Amino acid sequence: MTVDQGVWAAPGRINLIGEHTDYNDGFVLPFALPQRTVVTASRLDRPEWTVTSTLTGQTVTFDLSEPVTGWAAYVAAVVWVLREAGHEVPGARLSIDSDVPGGAGLSSSAALECAVLSALADLGGLDIPVGQRPSLAQRAENAYVGVPCGIMDQSASTLCQEGHALFLDCRSLATEQIPLDLAGQGLAILVIDSRAPHQLVDGEYAARRAACERAAELLGVPALRDATLDDLSRLDDELLIRRSRHVITENARVLDTIALLREGRLREIGPLMTASHASMRDDFEITVPEVDEAVDTALAAGAYGARMTGGGFGGCVLALVEAEKAATVAEAVTTAFAARDFTPPAAFLALPSPGAHRLS
Repeated sequence: MTVDQGVWAAPGRINLIGEHTDYNDGFVLPFALPQRTVVTASRLDRPEWTVTSTLTGQTVTFDLSEPVTGWAAYVAAVVWVLREAGHEVPGARLSIDSDVPGGAGLSSSAALECAVLSALADLGGLDIPVGQRPSLAQRAENAYVGVPCGIMDQSASTLCQEGHALFLDCRSLATEQIPLDLAGQGLAILVIDSRAPHQLVDGEYAARRAACERAAELLGVPALRDATLDDLSRLDDELLIRRSRHVITENARVLDTIALLREGRLREIGPLMTASHASMRDDFEITVPEVDEAVDTALAAGAYGARMTGGGFGGCVLALVEAEKAATVAEAVTTAFAARDFTPPAAFLALPSPGAHRLS
């Protein structure tokens, strides 16, 4: 069933644990944020797409006869991938608004892709099962935009449910909704935006991915998900050993976290979060001074655990705290940043929210 116009939304995401495991066929545990990208769209009677960003005030019109660049490339990528999949994509006029912080590692790009995909699917009456949409959005970003991301961000933005984290097996794409009742235990996830630039298209992300693929090849396994710590003795490259060790131990931390959440032992996931950050800092080398400072300060101020979230080299830190202490922890981080002349951070509480859906 087609519609002529409507409003659609898709959220940003926080990854509770499981960083750089997705493209290694591993495990991740994200949840959707209340912050979301909203697309107001209407059909056009010609194969043309006009996109306006309320954030930039810019309007871009394209028909895919030439490559689209800049922020509009994410919209063009969705049109392109749907066409590549054999769908008749309707022309459309789209207006985009978002309160997902850009460049913070909260997956603003996936929120945009998934909101646009939802809008175009409904406008065109396209038969695309919800479970297949993350793969399409991922291919759009990989093949058209040129970012070699895994499938976690698009899966979270599409499939998450309110009050739950999404356990995703990135090999089988099997999912399970894991209850995450923070308020019921008097807890909160405090998100601290370090305001350090978060950029993945500069080659660092691609370099980490290439190292993981090389290590798996040398070990003779399909992906690092299949490797063990004992296997690392067969590698003679110290860099590949450290990169692999992060992935192997991070997968284990995801599974341990899920086991604790299933038993309602939320506070006990804190040390796993902190260990995850140490692994990203020391073995995967993707943290920066701002996020390390935020983690250390949050722990000193009473957080049960803290870790960077996202692809790295900037972005956000999440800290598991008593709800009544969230403001105190946030203030401590702000004070610590000021002492080091860092850009003042921002902070907010993350509430597990629903994935992409039509608003009206």
